Amino acid sequence: MSISKMPILTIPISTFTPSKRAMTYLPLAVASLFVSHFALANPISYHDQAKLHHIAKAVSAERIEHDIQALVNFGTRHSLSDTKSDTRGIGAARRWIKAEFEKISTQCGGCLEVIEVKETISGEKRIPNATEVVNIIAIQRGTVERNRMVMMSGDIDSRVSDVMDFTSDAPGANDNASGVAGTLEAARVLSQYKFNGSIVYAALSGEEQGLFGGKILAQYAKQQGWRVHGVLNNDMIGNVTGINGVTDNTTARLFSEGTRVIETPEQARVRRFTGGEVDSASRNLARYIDTIADRYIPNLDTLLVYRLDRFGRGGHHRPFNDAGFAAIRIMETNEHYDRQHQDLRTENGVVYGDTIDGVDFDYAAKLTALNAVSMASMAWAPAPPQAVKISGAVSASTSFTWQASDDPTIAGYRIYWRYTSEAQWQFSRDVGKVTAATLKNIVIDNYTFGVAAVSKDGFESPVVFPGDVGAFEYPHP
Repeated sequence: MSISKMPILTIPISTFTPSKRAMTYLPLAVASLFVSHFALANPISYHDQAKLHHIAKAVSAERIEHDIQALVNFGTRHSLSDTKSDTRGIGAARRWIKAEFEKISTQCGGCLEVIEVKETISGEKRIPNATEVVNIIAIQRGTVERNRMVMMSGDIDSRVSDVMDFTSDAPGANDNASGVAGTLEAARVLSQYKFNGSIVYAALSGEEQGLFGGKILAQYAKQQGWRVHGVLNNDMIGNVTGINGVTDNTTARLFSEGTRVIETPEQARVRRFTGGEVDSASRNLARYIDTIADRYIPNLDTLLVYRLDRFGRGGHHRPFNDAGFAAIRIMETNEHYDRQHQDLRTENGVVYGDTIDGVDFDYAAKLTALNAVSMASMAWAPAPPQAVKISGAVSASTSFTWQASDDPTIAGYRIYWRYTSEAQWQFSRDVGKVTAATLKNIVIDNYTFGVAAVSKDGFESPVVFPGDVGAFEYPHP
């Protein structure tokens, strides 16, 4: 029996601290003790919950395999490679991706706006000569808030050992045809539904040469006035056997930055006295997706990694973080470095290169399902509350205010809190459709707090930590 087919094991309660995961395995008699904190005034109905399960099940490993193979067949997708050929190079790959998005749009009655967002780059260390960096973008507009966005991205380009070698074969099956294939598959599945907010499917270029595609799209998003509430960057979602000898298709990593790199000195001063180092919008986006994994993706445990990216490394979510947007990286847990950024070769019996035989398509489908369900949940939910403020110093109670919303789907708001040493939210209370609330006899000094918006159908936004540090719509200096 493969790992992906094995039943999920129930771990003894004694191995967990009192957290969200502990709640998952509590017996009913014990769980009932926590009803006052966890009872939901607007739980997701069976029908709406079933839609999220159906989305997860609709993702096809076979279609993902087909798309990865199609991308590998272009030989190399290096950003400086051929743009004229119909069969080789990044130009052919871009046109194929665009045609796939257009095919998906035709099948859903024109529900996708398929565009190119591009810019000519030159004078850079890895792009010395004028080169057009072209992103292929598909936008599925929401029915209520058309400019509120959640985005899934993957990188088109590939490379070998020499980052400037644009002629050698660079199949890039896992890095990062897997991310692009997942993005295409998410579009196929989610285009069958209508959402309140918009969803953006992005195939980005220029990642290996300096994250240029992400920089171009982040700037475009700001120019268009997009309210980007989450960027899910998928970079390597298909490998299950690591260089460390571990084979594991039951876990994935969620990398998220802490305080924003564009934080002002005054914002840093406020944060020093009020907290929030681990409660940026990106961190709470990651917590949201971690919860989605527990509820809707069988046999998948996501690891919250409190770091921008792998140690000393980077990815295409970073330009969105640099622009102030909530953005995280979703990827496999165990990387195999012999298959990354390598010339195709065999040395001393070791095979090097990012070929398609190193991709587990069922695992790639599982992580794609995580993206699809997370984006569906966010797009059906209201926007995260804005202008959330907290008070309660030298007081027995903690009070909150937030900005009123004209979103007609909102049923009310939910306040969350947890002990400051806990990774996930532990307690919650529904407070109704209001713009101010007080938790009586809950002392502000002892917990971390946040507020989420809940729709009439029970879909919930990510939690917003009070103040600038936690804002999903960041007040740019």
